[in-house]
Amino acid sequence: MLFDPLLTLYAVPLLVVWMVYLSRRRKFEMGSRAKLQAAAESGLLEPASLHPEIDPAQCTGCGACVRACPEGDILGLIDGRAVLVEPSECIGHGACRSACPSNAISLVFGTAKRGVDIPHVRDDFETNVPGIFIAGELGGMGLVRNAIEQGRQAVDSVRKLDGLGDPRRYDVVIIGSGPAGFSASLAAMQHGLRYATIEQDSFGGTVAHFPRGKLVMTAPATLPLIGKVKFREISKEKLLEFWGRAARDTGLQIRYGERVESVAATGGGFEVKTTRAAYPTRSVVLAIGRRGTPRKLDIPGEELPKVVYRLVDPVQYRGQNVLVVGGGDSALEAAVSIAEEPGATVTLSHRSESFSRAKMKNRERVAAAQHAGRLNVLMASKVDRITERTVQLSYGDERITINNEAVIVCVGGILPTPFLESIGIEVQTKYGAA
Repeated sequence: MLFDPLLTLYAVPLLVVWMVYLSRRRKFEMGSRAKLQAAAESGLLEPASLHPEIDPAQCTGCGACVRACPEGDILGLIDGRAVLVEPSECIGHGACRSACPSNAISLVFGTAKRGVDIPHVRDDFETNVPGIFIAGELGGMGLVRNAIEQGRQAVDSVRKLDGLGDPRRYDVVIIGSGPAGFSASLAAMQHGLRYATIEQDSFGGTVAHFPRGKLVMTAPATLPLIGKVKFREISKEKLLEFWGRAARDTGLQIRYGERVESVAATGGGFEVKTTRAAYPTRSVVLAIGRRGTPRKLDIPGEELPKVVYRLVDPVQYRGQNVLVVGGGDSALEAAVSIAEEPGATVTLSHRSESFSRAKMKNRERVAAAQHAGRLNVLMASKVDRITERTVQLSYGDERITINNEAVIVCVGGILPTPFLESIGIEVQTKYGAA
């Protein structure tokens, strides 16, 4: 065989590039394996919300999904296939599915071990009841950015309905003024729909009830009439200030202090009854979230005034003995922020062995506060009884009693299933299903 200098000239650089690529790929896969193993050892294999499910038969291992994730290395590559290596860190952006060139990724709720109750919602956000749409957290999407996008898209679907423009009724009644309801209301204004937005509490919905200084917004979103909102991380207060300014500038009208009592079908539409009025409408957008009905412990003493279900301002707990119950981000954030207040003695109780539903940065903050002696953490513990001055817990084989002036229960919200069923909306328990 004759030696070809030209072939060598091209082959050697290509071989070097290929070897460098394989080396980097191997190193990346080793990192992915290490992350997955660490998650398994820490008991952090259960995603908290919507998350990707990857079909290994279709995955080409191109890594597009890994690069697309805004939250970092949530996905990795193992044996040439994409794998969810940090499941508990996934918050359901869905960018991985959009980036996948081989359609190997679907977004699902729940897992084989943990079911999630989700209302029946189609891709256009319409429920099994024609004319009623769901956007935001109620549909299982807890991310502010996702809620904003869904509110806008739900109204886009409303625009396709027949029977709009009837002067005897509204085109759409939007229930809730959180991120999804706010976005839906602006979209209704943008498209000239006759709308009514009803809010039983205060502007901002769930966001308004976040603890003081909490950081929200993890990805840019598009608000109708406003344009691109480019916040990456912003405090609750600044976000609400921005939304309030947007509402004033656009003339957005919201009916506050009205609680919806019923939604009943009428001829070709609905009647929404509240504590103040009745609203005939062609369609309804439910943007009420899931946190309005907090999950309770159902134990003796829970009815005492010192028991609350959200933290508003840590300052009010200065100098007190406080018990925080829960293992999600809300519980961890509450415990750490109160532990920073002078004179506060804080105990964090969680029924499981790990904080599988909490973000890494919150777990790190808890570990730091615990190491500094500012926070007492009781894993695999259960609150048995609350009295005016104490709290009794089961901790391993022990029954312990701690002095206590305040209890904050952060164990999630209950899907308003009776309300949804009264409207006719089906509720499904998802075990790793879309």
